[in-house]
Amino acid sequence: MAVKDYFVKMKGTTASPPGVGFGEILWSWLGAFLGIGACAVLSSRFFEPRDQTLLIGSFGASAVLVYGAIKSPLAQPRNLVGGHLVSGLVGVAAYQLFGHLPGMAAAVGVSVAIALMLATKTLHPPGGATALIAVIGGPKVHALGYLYAVVPAAAGALVLLLIALVVNNLAPGRRYPEYWW
Repeated sequence: MAVKDYFVKMKGTTASPPGVGFGEILWSWLGAFLGIGACAVLSSRFFEPRDQTLLIGSFGASAVLVYGAIKSPLAQPRNLVGGHLVSGLVGVAAYQLFGHLPGMAAAVGVSVAIALMLATKTLHPPGGATALIAVIGGPKVHALGYLYAVVPAAAGALVLLLIALVVNNLAPGRRYPEYWW
């Protein structure tokens, strides 16, 4: 392959996707507000007093998918919950094996999480961040050990899912999920 052909591939092949209407924007906003808000309230009332959390940064990216890109295969329930659970487990294992080499732990955690999400048909891009948070999240996250994969990773994803089921199906033109498994 010639160098020119290599760079031509980066040009893309199609026009950008169409925009969305105000209604779609409003429903996406409402879902994200309620989903992240529910995780935050539950976290502050029930989890943080026990030195746990139900709110991690990767849920912001999950909210984009499950409230704003609801037809995407990456936003479906299996991917949302499974992706966070698998990635949480992998991230904790990577930290426990390579925590003395943080860069290695981060690279192993994210790359193995991607591979296992692909192998289990649970690919959810925010899962990469969930694995990374298990490595770089600090002493409180590290103290959770494998519980991190359950709470906050899987449990928070379930809260986002419950809100997505309610909000995404209120609007006549929206339907979620496309499939469960």
